[in-house]
Amino acid sequence: MNNAMVGRRAALATLGLGIAAGTSSLVAEAQAAEMTLAPGAKTLADLAAALEKAPRRRDFKTVPMILDNPDLWDAAALREVMGYRGGPKQVYDNVDIAGPWLNLMRNSLNAQIWSFKHPDFLVVSATHASAHLALLDQAMWDKYQLAKIPGGKIERNSFVQEQKGASADPKNYQDENGVFSPHNNSIPALQRRGVVFLACHNSIWEVTERLIGSDINPDKLSHEAMAAELTNHLVPGAVLTPGIVGTIAELVMVGFSFAK
Repeated sequence: MNNAMVGRRAALATLGLGIAAGTSSLVAEAQAAEMTLAPGAKTLADLAAALEKAPRRRDFKTVPMILDNPDLWDAAALREVMGYRGGPKQVYDNVDIAGPWLNLMRNSLNAQIWSFKHPDFLVVSATHASAHLALLDQAMWDKYQLAKIPGGKIERNSFVQEQKGASADPKNYQDENGVFSPHNNSIPALQRRGVVFLACHNSIWEVTERLIGSDINPDKLSHEAMAAELTNHLVPGAVLTPGIVGTIAELVMVGFSFAK
């Protein structure tokens, strides 16, 4: 496998869908070629390939308040994350959509990779509260007026939009306007670097309750049906968990360091 930095300009539109069958090494190699990984990040490439193949159910009709069966969340993908063999590995508790959460994870990646020489460093975003809105696609932002929830400061889901730094040459990691700079803070850019965005069922349930209470329910759906619709519209690559706070505890138990 060529370990040189390889950048991909397009968004991760197919992350979470199956890729062509083949040996595990070939799958990992193909996945790495689509990402912006550090030289030597083979274990992280293997994880990315496994997550690419892991199923995501997005055809729910209804979901309950408490997910009591692994069939109701992305259990296979979450197991891959929890079983990650590389390291170090860090989970960020991200709650404020208007905060510097993407920038903090990018800075952590840069320091671990180039300062401390850990190419297989894994960052996981434990995404909930208002930050979780960034994991819902624009169709849901439009239909349910989600921009009103963070106070109108954010009009669209700009967090999934490519930034100008994405088009720079990834070989120049010191480029102050480049791929690894603040000019490339986006969910797709971080996903290409191996960051895993965990989604929170509890946040989906709670925002659904808020929408129904505010009479923002154009289809007059039940709580269970609207929560299912929001779940079906998670952005590509997101890993649905039964609840972020509880999942953080599971990640810490298997060796993830905790950051806020």
